Amino acid sequence: MKTIDNYPQAVRRLYEKYNQLIERKNRPAEEEGLFQRYLHPVLTRDHIPPSWRYEFDPQHNPFLLERLAVNSVFNAGAIRIGDSFLLAARVEGADRKSFFAIAESKSGIEGFRFWERPLEIPELDESETNLYDLRLTAHEDGWIYGLFCVESKDPAAPPEDTSSAVAQAGIARTKDLKKWERLANLKTPSPQQRNVVLHPEFVNGCYGFYTRPQDGFIQTGSGGGIGWGTCRSIEEAVLTEEIIVDEKRYHTIKEVKNGLGPAPIKTRYGWLHLAHGVRNTAAGLRYVLYVFMTDLTCPWKVTHRPGGYLLAPRGAERVGDVSNVLFSNGWILDEEGTVYLYYGSSDTRLHVATCPLEALVDYTLNTPEDGGRTSKCVRQRIELIERNQTWLQKERLL
Repeated sequence: MKTIDNYPQAVRRLYEKYNQLIERKNRPAEEEGLFQRYLHPVLTRDHIPPSWRYEFDPQHNPFLLERLAVNSVFNAGAIRIGDSFLLAARVEGADRKSFFAIAESKSGIEGFRFWERPLEIPELDESETNLYDLRLTAHEDGWIYGLFCVESKDPAAPPEDTSSAVAQAGIARTKDLKKWERLANLKTPSPQQRNVVLHPEFVNGCYGFYTRPQDGFIQTGSGGGIGWGTCRSIEEAVLTEEIIVDEKRYHTIKEVKNGLGPAPIKTRYGWLHLAHGVRNTAAGLRYVLYVFMTDLTCPWKVTHRPGGYLLAPRGAERVGDVSNVLFSNGWILDEEGTVYLYYGSSDTRLHVATCPLEALVDYTLNTPEDGGRTSKCVRQRIELIERNQTWLQKERLL
């Protein structure tokens, strides 16, 4: 390998390739279903600006190598401000450390370009090794809150154990997504917390949190599913009780664990929630996305629970650093009633899928619940077949 002869031209080529990617059109994929997928991911590691990865100095980097390489871009919080779709993406460096960066687009499906610099979230102390999976909530108190996972080495682990970790829920707030104020981590009765989401409205004068109580860093243990708790102060947020909103359940898409994705969308029928469910397979864990509805005044009470998954890994989405995974912590409802669902695939890249809110609500209200066992699920399907036969005969289509 030789040094670069024309250094400015080589850098210019990097930016030409980068801009071609940013300006690439993203066409709908040819498929039928509730959600419209698109041909290309909206964010990948190649969307990271070259200036974040290379050192442009022929004296210090004569081979024009990446000095701070990026491994993946995925799992983004999402918010609409003015006419801009903003994604707070999880960017993972080649060193395994994750950080947050804002990418902006006018269309929501293409043209996402990162802001000039990544976000600097203040540390509480030097034990915080990794921050990831930021959820954004525009709260009625006037602040935009970011809730994220704070990972630290388990202080109780013996010195030779360099993999045991502790997860807590970090909280920060902002007015402009640029300057962030760090608050105290959420305190709950559970020893570890991941996938914590802030409810967008006060509930009986309190801040409401959807939690995922768990005993260990990976295993939920006695944690029974998606939890709920409230507190008066968010500066020092303490939940004295967690009740289970949506439980994990044997032989379902969420038999191992489940967690809420983004903050719920308010509809006239109730709060619409997006979550991930995890089950075990011979090939390892499989993550899918599903929805449910809760009561408008009591958002911890589930009113509708459609069975099965909403979206599952498909095709190339199944391949990546952690295969067979779909995960979402961000969606946006625009003024025309379209839901933009941003989801990471296999901890590697970020996609978008779109759907009319009206259709998603219909799916949530009218899709039968999981029957729980084969005989009941078969009966559900036979009843559907019989209703369809009646309609087809009536319309003389049989």
